[in-house]
Amino acid sequence: MSRQIDRRTLLRGLGGACVAAPFLGSLEGRSVQAAPSAPPRRLIAMFTHYGCVTTRWFPKKSHGQLSAEDLQPTSLAPLIPYLGKLLIPRGIRAMNEWTGTLLRGQGNDQHTQVCGSYFTCQPVTPNSDDPFSFNTATKFNAMPIGRSLDHVLAEQLSPGGLPLYLRVGNRKDTPSVGISYSAAGTPYAGIGTPAEAFSQLTGLFTPNTPVSPDSYAAARGKSIIDIVRRDLDALERRDMSRADKLKLEAWKALLDDTGKGVSAQCSQAGATKLGATSANIAAAGMAAPDDDPLMMKISDTLDGADIYSAVAVLNAVCNVNPIIFLHYPGNYVFKGLGLSIESHTLSHRLANANMGGQCLVGAIDMLTKIDGYYAQKFAKLLGMLSEFPESDGTSALDNSAAVWFQEMSDGNAHNLNNLPLIQAGSAGGYFKTGWTINVEDGSATLTTGNSDYDCTKVVSGEVDGGSNTTGTPATVANAPINKYFCNLMNALGIKGGADGFPSKTGTAEVTKFGMYDKTEDFIHGGTAPAAIRQPGGFNALKANP
Repeated sequence: MSRQIDRRTLLRGLGGACVAAPFLGSLEGRSVQAAPSAPPRRLIAMFTHYGCVTTRWFPKKSHGQLSAEDLQPTSLAPLIPYLGKLLIPRGIRAMNEWTGTLLRGQGNDQHTQVCGSYFTCQPVTPNSDDPFSFNTATKFNAMPIGRSLDHVLAEQLSPGGLPLYLRVGNRKDTPSVGISYSAAGTPYAGIGTPAEAFSQLTGLFTPNTPVSPDSYAAARGKSIIDIVRRDLDALERRDMSRADKLKLEAWKALLDDTGKGVSAQCSQAGATKLGATSANIAAAGMAAPDDDPLMMKISDTLDGADIYSAVAVLNAVCNVNPIIFLHYPGNYVFKGLGLSIESHTLSHRLANANMGGQCLVGAIDMLTKIDGYYAQKFAKLLGMLSEFPESDGTSALDNSAAVWFQEMSDGNAHNLNNLPLIQAGSAGGYFKTGWTINVEDGSATLTTGNSDYDCTKVVSGEVDGGSNTTGTPATVANAPINKYFCNLMNALGIKGGADGFPSKTGTAEVTKFGMYDKTEDFIHGGTAPAAIRQPGGFNALKANP
């Protein structure tokens, strides 16, 4: 079959309209046209480790319309050009926080249980009730008992039911940093190099020519009857007899609704505009383990991490996969930023990964430099999405939810309340944008945390990671992240079952996700009955609540 297929020829020879219409007497002689495809909705998540310097990351205003003045003094200043597209949900807590006295989660490890539970909202196993044990099974190898959000979404939206999971920098995931699980105790490796993800687009492009919707569908192995499903949908909207409607329903029952619109810029020219050229992609995959692949200079405007973003955006625009996760590595040395201490150690404000000791002079400034780098990478991602117009006059960014997730709030306190989250794009109008929204109580004065409590003086002082002094008091900013996940699922069109949980065969909105939505319920590792205490999403985040 030719890669470029004329739609009229296809429909005349093989199409669903021609298959169905002879059986529909009441439509004889009427013209039928398929309705234009609405742009697909997408989730592009960026995940980074060890939190941030919250006092320099958060705007002081926690609820209200954002201004450039709100972001200018913060690490988020690179995002000012996208001010009207931003949404900063405040007051949210992630699940399964580690505490030295088992107050708020399992006793496995400060990172293993947090990462495993982050996108699953389920406990990890094997369980430990000894927060200071170095048992290999519980501290380093415990994994969640359920699937992660990316796989739950992909089951309903992605070809083959799998997300596009990109390990930026091609570092191997381990349970202490892994976030993607295709099933209970089953880590998902995803893709480590941009070339692997780019290869999924092979065959869709001819030079300077957009891919046709039917060529795109056929190239992905989609059946002819699936390709013409929209024409059958158009027939259904026509005025016809009851008998004809029943006949058409019988045809529609045979089809899977997997067709989506494809951007006119899904082309080699679009790839080149992003910097996703063969030379750049090859260069990004050549960095040796002791190099700095995230900072590896590709061009004057792109580095190694940007190439992963470019390939991610191209996959989104071509609708190869609407569920994309960019996972930045943990335990990373940002040599390109002039740093020589890996990010985990640095998050403790020390020259080692202990929980306490002498402050490392300049640690806060070094952490702030990393925060600024991540903000620049997120801004670059948003800029790429903004460059692609969609069929309805919006941009790919408008029809996406691009979210920067962070493993924890303050990396020294390891607290999960007052989580730093930022989103761009309304996912086709679902989310309110241009605002920071305190989902806990609507106040505009929610604390930015206490990240500068330790180690802010030129002379080194003492740091105590077990005291949580650099975090946010556990009494505030505890709205469960499960509710935000429900917002994302409903924005993308995920269906829920009668019980409110996401279900491939469901017809209702999603109101529940995970096993628990209270971090205290994770204590002892799933012995408490499953309980979602606050079902539903956050109405305050919706454009039309």
